[in-house]
Amino acid sequence: MKIVIIGVFPEKTREHIRGSFPADWELHIVRPEDAGPFLGDADAVIPEHISVDGPFLSRAPKLRLVQTGAGYDNVDIAECTRRGIQVCNAAGINAAAVAEHTMALILCWYKNIPYLDTFVKTGGPESELDYAGSELLGKTIGIVGLGRVGQRVAACCQAFGMNVLGHSRHPVLTPGIRRVELERLYEESDIVTVHVPLLPETRHLIDAGAFSRMKPDALFVNTARGAVVEEDCLVDALRTHRIGGACLDVYEQEPLAKDHPLRSLSNVILTPHTAGYPDGVSYHRRRYAFFAANIQKLMSGSRPDCALNTV
Repeated sequence: MKIVIIGVFPEKTREHIRGSFPADWELHIVRPEDAGPFLGDADAVIPEHISVDGPFLSRAPKLRLVQTGAGYDNVDIAECTRRGIQVCNAAGINAAAVAEHTMALILCWYKNIPYLDTFVKTGGPESELDYAGSELLGKTIGIVGLGRVGQRVAACCQAFGMNVLGHSRHPVLTPGIRRVELERLYEESDIVTVHVPLLPETRHLIDAGAFSRMKPDALFVNTARGAVVEEDCLVDALRTHRIGGACLDVYEQEPLAKDHPLRSLSNVILTPHTAGYPDGVSYHRRRYAFFAANIQKLMSGSRPDCALNTV
């Protein structure tokens, strides 16, 4: 069985990944630009940093499975289905990590952690301390998307004594969450956090109209996918102080360009798309254990978990 994992990983991570798969499997961990020679007889592909489209699939005539993490916006599912290739994701496998990262960003913002860290390290005098933190207790958070991550964030926020508003395209039983339309969520929330997958209908879901409805001191948080937000509109809202600030882990183009305007804004906290990594850079033990088990299911003739198409 030949498995090709395509991505950019430190050597330590590569060692961890190899240890997650049976020793008798032929496993290749390659950078995107080096993947070509390994695709011809690949049984399964795990595409971490590459688009799986028609041209890609034409180079992998024996491919039976495309296995992704939670997100799958880099895979042309219709084209895979046409070619008889199973596509699976790992829904919810990193939900706890993303929810925790979301809460960490929110706490860093309201407790002024980046500012206070710099203040202490640079030896600023106490008389010049400009602390503007506040409590989460009693604040209202609006959660756009009530899947596994959104529900975990809601539970965390309820533990902090916050009011929780939610919006979802699908009916979800979510105790303690007041379901509202998006416009009302934007208008009433002190914090707006996004937890939807990137689909045609969610691309640029958060646009200029959304930011115009938010409170002037609202905090916007995105740990989902960069293209869910119309990034130019976000930058404009931050520059003009139409909203209070933003905490971002994802961007429309990654990695974030060195000269991107988000890097120069004082009212943002930025992290490099690491919300879903609970065990180190690009590695998650449960995630790769799931991958190995799912590949084994398909190869033994069983239906794999989290199938995104029918072939």
